[in-house]
Amino acid sequence: MIQSIFILSPTGEVLIERHFRDVSTPRSVCDYFWERASISLNHHGGVSTTSSTLASDSSLFSLYDTVPPIMEITIDDHYNTSGGDNKNNNGNKTLYLFSILRDGLSYLAACPGEVSPLLVLECLHRVADVFVDYFGNPADESAIKENFSTVYQLLEEMLDYGWPLTTEPNALTAMIRPPSVMGKIQSVVTGGSNAIISDALPSGTISNMPWRTAGVQHHPNEIYIDIIEEIDAILDSIGNVISFDVAGSIQVQSKLSGVPDLLLIFKDPSVIDDCSFHPCVRYSRYEKDKVVSFVPPDGNFQLMRYRVKPSVTVQSGGFSPPISCSPQLFYGNGTKGKSSSSGGGDGAEVTGRIVVDLSVRSISSLFYLSPKKGSVEIEDVAVTIPFHKCVKTANLKVNMGQVLYDEASKVAKWMIGNLDERKRPQLTGTMSLDTDGNNRHKRSDENPPLSVAWKIPLSSLSGLSVGGLTVTHETYKPYKGVRNIAKSGRFQVRCTSI
Repeated sequence: MIQSIFILSPTGEVLIERHFRDVSTPRSVCDYFWERASISLNHHGGVSTTSSTLASDSSLFSLYDTVPPIMEITIDDHYNTSGGDNKNNNGNKTLYLFSILRDGLSYLAACPGEVSPLLVLECLHRVADVFVDYFGNPADESAIKENFSTVYQLLEEMLDYGWPLTTEPNALTAMIRPPSVMGKIQSVVTGGSNAIISDALPSGTISNMPWRTAGVQHHPNEIYIDIIEEIDAILDSIGNVISFDVAGSIQVQSKLSGVPDLLLIFKDPSVIDDCSFHPCVRYSRYEKDKVVSFVPPDGNFQLMRYRVKPSVTVQSGGFSPPISCSPQLFYGNGTKGKSSSSGGGDGAEVTGRIVVDLSVRSISSLFYLSPKKGSVEIEDVAVTIPFHKCVKTANLKVNMGQVLYDEASKVAKWMIGNLDERKRPQLTGTMSLDTDGNNRHKRSDENPPLSVAWKIPLSSLSGLSVGGLTVTHETYKPYKGVRNIAKSGRFQVRCTSI
């Protein structure tokens, strides 16, 4: 299975290195990965090291992640291996390197042989999720450095000889206490770890429900369910939809005493396609009756993920973007093929302009689950603008919100906030361009697409809603809350240049 795990910082530094087998993977695999990752400045760039505000948006990094998640690496013959490892005809060793990108950190897993790729990738995501549970969101470079001893203890418990062992947060927190202020003070005084390790196994590890701790008590008893649907879309510069795909997840916050048995019923489960579930779900029951029967873990967890059938959105008239975004780039003062300069002579600065207009338009394709009065308000609107490599610097101004430009990665983040039909946000600015020996600006015919983030509460993209939620095997009547949220995923808008 997994031979070694590496965690790399946004600048390529190895923060964590853990080997699970007799053979240690050389760090040269990290150098090979980083050479591929650093080809595009937008993969990691300098965003997380120069601007914490830009780095807080994890979708920014995943959007520009151009590194393949699985790479085959050949290591030189001087790397001694035990028998059974894959070797080519030259006697060199072949490793499979799996990678994910979370909170600006690269999680790498080196495997000596062919394994199920989804199993390894899901294991890396589970490791990153556990770090978020322990250290808070985001679990970035500073969080890993401040709690590196706890990180190694968690990796020791989560994987046994490279195979996933204990990955449920409830079982892990029973064995390794999350870092606390008192634990950090104690570690400074004693020089030891700031995590408290239990000598006894948690009850969940020896039961048929490892995701739930025994003897849970809450007052009051309550459960909240969020149906979050995201749309990945590509739009042209005038707002026409080129392609789109809708996926959803059901997030649950459970604070129920005892061992409750829950039954979740959907009003129209036919819109669900290609779904996956938390281990607590009885999959056979869903296959038979299209209902979700489960005993929930305690706390926050993801109950299921799903995709929406394409026929659902087609029958509803397709997808109408809630936001109209019209970006335009003008190179050389807007005159194609000519360069503008401040002095007119050699060495004069070549400039360009950028204009981005936003507006809210009718959202006919969204199924509103609650009546809304007045105009529709879209929350958490933000635009990420990656500039071409020919741009040396940019001076940007906005009439609404706040814009931050990162010089190292050439990425601007325009944070607008809430937006309705009455507002017309606009971003304008000038760009300083690189030139060649003839004072001509260097640029490609293609520009990186903009990414737009938005969220609309109490709305759905597929019309999926909860028809009922019942609790059995317990005498109390819990408070139950359900809401729908529609939001953007990888929502890209192509730019036009003049």
